[in-house]
Amino acid sequence: MKRIFLLLFLGSVLYGCSKSNAGGGTITTPTCEGTKSFATDVNPIIQSTCAISGCHAAGSFNGPGPLTSYAQISANSVAIRTAIANGTMPKTGSLTTAQRNTIVCWIDNGAPSN
Repeated sequence: MKRIFLLLFLGSVLYGCSKSNAGGGTITTPTCEGTKSFATDVNPIIQSTCAISGCHAAGSFNGPGPLTSYAQISANSVAIRTAIANGTMPKTGSLTTAQRNTIVCWIDNGAPSN
């Protein structure tokens, strides 16, 4: 009986320590309206949230490594989309719904260099 309580306690502690998204549930794919520009819309978000924080700056070994150029960001777009959509990134701070949707829509539209 003690083992069951111990397992339930440990399970609830581990579950409570995991990062979840702001809504507590799954994040749905946004309805994308208009074309998102890498230079105007996406890059400023990634540079101010991911690269400048030091997590994905030049020389980083975190996750996909540095995210300071179009080549690096587009090469890792699938991993970026997954991490942003499921709420595991960014580790520090957060993205607004609009910022998250901008990045996801840009990736879903082929991550163009525009």
